Amino acid sequence: MVVRFLRRNAADTDAPATESTDEVADSTRSAGKGRPTPKRREAQGRRSGPVPPPPRTQREAFKRMRGNKVSKEERRAAATERRQRMMAGEDKYLLPRDRGPVKAYIRDLVDSRRNLMGLFMPLAILVFVALLTPSLAVQRYATLATTFMLIAMVIEGIVLGRLVTRKVRAKFPTEPIKGLSIGWYSFIRASQIRKLRVPKPRVKPGDAIK
Repeated sequence: MVVRFLRRNAADTDAPATESTDEVADSTRSAGKGRPTPKRREAQGRRSGPVPPPPRTQREAFKRMRGNKVSKEERRAAATERRQRMMAGEDKYLLPRDRGPVKAYIRDLVDSRRNLMGLFMPLAILVFVALLTPSLAVQRYATLATTFMLIAMVIEGIVLGRLVTRKVRAKFPTEPIKGLSIGWYSFIRASQIRKLRVPKPRVKPGDAIK
C-alpha cells in the first residue's frame, strides 16, 4: 500500500513539472520571435512588391507568361538580317574561315575567272542520272566523260591554287600565307556554282583584280 502511494505521488509530481517546462519553452520561443514564421510564398510576395493587376485579355496573359522571350517573328527577322549581311560579305557576320581581307581578296580572284570546276556539281548530278539508266553504253560513256572532266578539274585547281597564292603573297607580303590552305580555299570556292557561293561574288567574270 505504501509503495503504490509513493508511485502515484511521483507521477503526480512529475506531470506539473513537465507541463511547466513545455510552457516555458513555448513562451521563450514566442518571446524571441514575437510572431509566427512566415511562409516562403508570403516572404517572396513581400519582397517582390505589389502584385500586378490580372491580364485583361488572353493575348496579354500569353505575353506575360512568356516574359521577355523573343517571338518567332523577331527571331526569323534577325536570322534573315544576318543571312543578308553574310551574303553581302560583311566580315562580322561571316564564318571564321571566310573572314579577313586575305580571304576576301581570294574570293575576288576566283570570282573574276570562269572556271571549269564550276561544273563539278552539275557533272555529279549527270553521273548519278546516267548510273540509273539501264543502258550500259550510256553508263560507259558517262563514266569516261566524267573521268576526263575530273582530271581537267584537278589540273585547273592546281594551276588556280598556285596563281592565287602568288598574287596573295604579292598583295599581302606581311601576312603568313600557307600555299596549301590558299589553294584548297580557292578550289572549294571555284567548284561551287556561282549563284550558290557564300558570300555572293562582288565582281563579275573578266573584271581586273589588283
